[in-house]
Amino acid sequence: MLKYKPYVLALDLEGTLISNAVSQFSRPGLYNFLEYCHNNFCRIVIFTAVSELSFRKIAIALADAGKVPSWFVNLEYINWDGKYKDLCFVPETKFTEVILIDDREEYIKQEQKKQWIYIPGYEYPYPENDDELNQVIQKLSQID
Repeated sequence: MLKYKPYVLALDLEGTLISNAVSQFSRPGLYNFLEYCHNNFCRIVIFTAVSELSFRKIAIALADAGKVPSWFVNLEYINWDGKYKDLCFVPETKFTEVILIDDREEYIKQEQKKQWIYIPGYEYPYPENDDELNQVIQKLSQID
């Protein structure tokens, strides 16, 4: 029996895991969500419009505050450009082996929508009872 799901899990940052790169409020349940991902997927990458330098600074601040596990700081960062988060940018894998968690449909290529799990954006007033990451865990747990 496989310990890990045979997919690369690509995570958006702004609106998905945190509010945005300016306010940087972590979404409720973020730590537990990331631990679930770490325990169930062999590879996790960050796929965000935020620059790598900004992502690293945000990740360090979140780790220092205890909002994310320490390993989050060192996640693989996907460099990309263009209109879409083309899953072909994820190196050493086929796009069909990548699952993207993102709040913005306009970044998703039409032919890759089967690889996308939508999560509503985490936006002001940043509800403390937001349960969307737990909903995503439920969806991920149903993937073989």
